[in-house]
Amino acid sequence: MTVALVCVIPAHAGIQNDGNATMQAGGRYAVYIMASRRNGTLYVGVTNNIPVRAHQHRTGSGGEFTRKYGVTRLVWYEFHSDVNEAILREKRIKKWERKWKLELIENFNPEWADLYDVLNS
Repeated sequence: MTVALVCVIPAHAGIQNDGNATMQAGGRYAVYIMASRRNGTLYVGVTNNIPVRAHQHRTGSGGEFTRKYGVTRLVWYEFHSDVNEAILREKRIKKWERKWKLELIENFNPEWADLYDVLNS
C-alpha cells in the first residue's frame, strides 16, 4: 500500500510567486536557506550578494548561529528585484512550520546539494 504525503501551505504563508520572484540571477536581492546537512539545522536569510554571504557562512564568518550549528550548505535560494519584497519573503519563511521549509528545499533541491558552486560557475 502506498501512502501519499500531502503538505498544504496556506496562501498567506508567502509561497505564492507574485511574478517578482525568479530563480535566475536577474533579481538583485536573494532570500536563501542554509543547512547543516539534509534535514538538519536551517537558517533563513536575505542578502544583496548571495555568493559572498554564502561564502561567509561556509567559512564561519557568517554569524554566531551558523558557526555554532555548522550551517554551511546553501540548499535553496530565490531572487527578487525589490528589497522590501525580499525582506517580506524572508520574514514569512522564517515563520513557516519546519515541514514547509523542508518541502520548499526538497522541491527546489531534492538532493540537498550545496548550491554554492552553482552560484560561482
